[in-house]
Amino acid sequence: MSKAPLMPMATAVWLVENTSLTFKQIATFCKMHEVEIQGIADGEVGKGIVGYNPIISGQLTNEEIDLSSKDENRPLNILDKEIEIKNTENKIKKYVPLSKRQDKPDSALWLIKNHSILKDSQIAKLVGVTKNSVSSIRNKSYWNYNNLNAKDPVAMGLFSQKELLNALEKAKRRIEKEKKNKEKIDLSNKSSN
Repeated sequence: MSKAPLMPMATAVWLVENTSLTFKQIATFCKMHEVEIQGIADGEVGKGIVGYNPIISGQLTNEEIDLSSKDENRPLNILDKEIEIKNTENKIKKYVPLSKRQDKPDSALWLIKNHSILKDSQIAKLVGVTKNSVSSIRNKSYWNYNNLNAKDPVAMGLFSQKELLNALEKAKRRIEKEKKNKEKIDLSNKSSN
C-alpha cells in the first residue's frame, strides 16, 4: 500500500486549483474518493481549507505533475524520502524529584571537600544549584550548613562520573594555565627590575 500525502484534503485542494490532473489521479494520490475531489472542484467540499503545496513539502516534483498531466492513465507517485532527525540539543536538563533536590547542598559540600580544585561555578553547574549557594557552603555561611551531610552526587545520580571527570580535567587545565601565566608575570617582573 502506498503512502498518503501529508494533509490529504489540503493537498487535494491545491492540486485541483493549481494543476490539470484528472479527479481520478488526484483522488488516487490523496487516498480520497473521486466524488470528494469533484466536490472540492465545485466548491462544495473543503470550503475554507487552504491548499497545501506538496512540491514544497518534497512529496511531489513539478516533473511528476507534468508527466501525469500529459497522461491521464499515469498515477502520481509520492516521493518517499527518509528524513533523519538529529538531536541538536547537547543536554536536556532532566527532572529532579523533590527528594533529590534536598540532596543538592549535600552534594555541593561533598564536592568542596573532595575536589577543592573545582570552581564554585563548576560545582553549581554540576549539582544544579546557584553559585551563591556553593559560595555560602564553602564559607560555612549557608543557612542550613549545620544540617548538611556530605554525600557523593554520582552515587545519588545527580550527574555521571564522566561529567565529574570532565569538570576535574577542565579545572586542572585552568590551574596549569594560571600557574604558567603567574610564572610569565614573575619572569617579566624580574627582568624589568
